[in-house]
Parts: sequence; C-alpha cells; structure tokens
Amino acid sequence: MAATAASSLQMATVRPCISTSRRVVKAGAVVFGGDSKGSSWAKLTSACHISSVKPFHRSFTTTSMKLDKVVTRAMAESSDSMPVSGLPIDLKGKRAFIAGIADDNGYGWAIAKSLAAAGAEILVGTWVPALNIFETSLRRGKFDESRVLPDGSLMEITKVYPLDAVFDNPEDVPEDYCILIFLQIKANKRYAGSSKWTVQEVAESVKQDFGSIDILVHSLANGPEVMKPLLETSRKGYLAALSASSYSYVSLLKHFIPIMNSGGSSLSLTYIASERIIPGYGGGMSSAKAALESDTRVLAFEAGRKHKIRVNTISAGPLGSRAAKAIGFIDTMIEYSLANAPLQKELSADEVGHTAAFLVSPLASAITGAVIYVDNGLNAMGVGVDSPIFKDLAIPTDAKH
Repeated sequence: MAATAASSLQMATVRPCISTSRRVVKAGAVVFGGDSKGSSWAKLTSACHISSVKPFHRSFTTTSMKLDKVVTRAMAESSDSMPVSGLPIDLKGKRAFIAGIADDNGYGWAIAKSLAAAGAEILVGTWVPALNIFETSLRRGKFDESRVLPDGSLMEITKVYPLDAVFDNPEDVPEDYCILIFLQIKANKRYAGSSKWTVQEVAESVKQDFGSIDILVHSLANGPEVMKPLLETSRKGYLAALSASSYSYVSLLKHFIPIMNSGGSSLSLTYIASERIIPGYGGGMSSAKAALESDTRVLAFEAGRKHKIRVNTISAGPLGSRAAKAIGFIDTMIEYSLANAPLQKELSADEVGHTAAFLVSPLASAITGAVIYVDNGLNAMGVGVDSPIFKDLAIPTDAKH
C-alpha cells in the first residue's frame, strides 16, 4: 500500500525444502527453504511515469559472501555427487521485464531478485523522476547489500528503461502534457534526454535490444487522490487511479505479448481492498484493484487462447515500503495483520518474490486467471479477533506480537 502505489501479492504454495548445508546444485535453479528474510520492497507508484534517459547498462562483479540464513537458493554449478533435493525452480534462459522498480525497498525488487536467483535475465522499467537516482544508486553500489543472492553473487539488471505506463504511444500524449514535460526538463535535470518512454516505445526498444521476453511483471500503481474517501474523490482522480493502476497492465500486455515467447507468463500485484473495505485506501484505488483482478481473468482467457500466455495476480499483505508509507497508515495495517491473521508474523517481501518465481515457472504451468494471496492468511478472516468482543474466547495468540 503506498501513497502512489498499492498492490498486493499472493502466495502459491510450494513444499519447502529446508536445508542447512550449502549444497551446490544445478545452475539457475531455486529451491525454497528456511524462513524468508524480508528485504522490504516498494512498488513503483507514480502519478505519471515519464521515464527516459539513456538506457542503463552495467555488469556487476560477483562477490562472495557468507550468509547465515538461506532464503532462496540460486545454484552455482552442478555436482554429480550431491543430488538436488526438493523441487527446483529453474528460469535459466528466460528473460523478464519488470515494470515499476524505483528502489530496493518493495515487492517489485523482491520479485526481480527471486527471478534472478532462479536464473532469469532481468530488465526493468522505471519512472523518469526516479530513474537517475535509481541508476546512480546501482552504479555506486548503494543497493549491493540488497542485491545479494543466496549463492553470494549479486543480482544483475541487464538494462533499465524509462517508462510512463500512463501513455500507450506518443500520439496519446496531450500537448499540454508535452509542455509540462518541457518545463520540468528545464527545471529538473532528471528529465534530461527523456525519450521513448510510452508503453509502445518501450516494447519496441526491448524488441530491438533483445528480440523477445518470457516474463512480464506489472508492479506499479498510482492514485493521486488515494488519501481521499471515495465520496470526496473527483472524477479526474478516480479515472487517473484506474488508468495508472489497472489499464496500464492491459496496455503492457497488449504491447509486450507480440514479443513474448509462447508459454510465457505475466504477473501483476493487487490488494485485498479490491474485495474488502479498507478505510483510508481511497481515491478510487480499491476500484482500480478490483478492475485489475477482473481484467486478470479476462486477459488470462484472451492471452491464453491466442498466445499461450498465462496471466495471474498476487494479492499481498501490507508491507512497510517507502511508497506505502506515503499514505500514512501502513504501520497500523501491519499491526492489524499481526494481530488478526492466522499466521502471526510480519510479511516478508521475499515471500512474495518466491511466489512470483513459482507462478512464472513451469511448475505453475496450469495456473492462470488466478488471484494468489500472500498475506499470512488475512484474506480468510471475516472479523478482527483483536476486538474486545472476543476477549473471552481464549483465541491463541503469539505472545511476541
């Protein structure tokens, strides 16, 4: 949940393979094990994304690190003497485009990291005002700690593209918006060199650079009036929320499907506000998430029949990302979840990333059109058990929470 972006993810269950030894297994495979240690991720949310800037290329040097706790195993080299246990997730040779990463603090980053750990090549679409800072932070190693994969190497991002998912193509950009951009470029160096940032142009650029992709992830949303109750939300604010948070996914699929390999997979992020009342999550964002989930089912049918592409969405619980903190009540929602969810623990961004890796892998080849909940089971609750009304029911509670 974020001032600008609020999305949820869900979790598909894969039987954990818990291991305390450091096995060397098949390259590019991932095996779930141990507790996931959450690196908080922020979902990109912006009123508009005007990205541009020269494409960012960088190869990062692999660094060896000793990890005390294994979260996701990115396997190095195969060993005949040490067989792989459990069920591996292998995305080696796959290429993923993830729209909506602006820092290392949210679900989008966690998904990228899990896909990279499984062997996928990572491409990113970032909103322009955040683009320069994001690229600079990558270059200067500010994200190196959160880039560490389970085998000690660092996640590589092959290329960062400027992206404004509010506009499908250059013809859709109104003249007054172009003037606004011009003025912003003059006032803000972060817009310098901005070009080819509409959805169509980004898809064309990816095709020119790489030919095709296998995985498409939509991890962005925006509600300019998200802090307003629905009854106080303007038509402009409501439609802006739907445009940036739900239609943007339709547009991404429409333009990227032609360059997606058959058998590919696509994911978006939604939130329980699509079906339950969450006071404070306003501005039409709950409506946008409901539309996103409905679109997921329709797109699953259309993309599946025509292109053999699977389409799913993850409904994640509250995460204290930078974007989510902007709406002010995220800490309260985390506390509520801890008190009322079947599993009394804080949700980790990595748990969402692991679910995403499973959903886009061959292991989930029959799953499409689904809303997968990754929220410690909070979606299953009909009441808040922390209410004084239930004080005499002796409901089990984790003393730590």
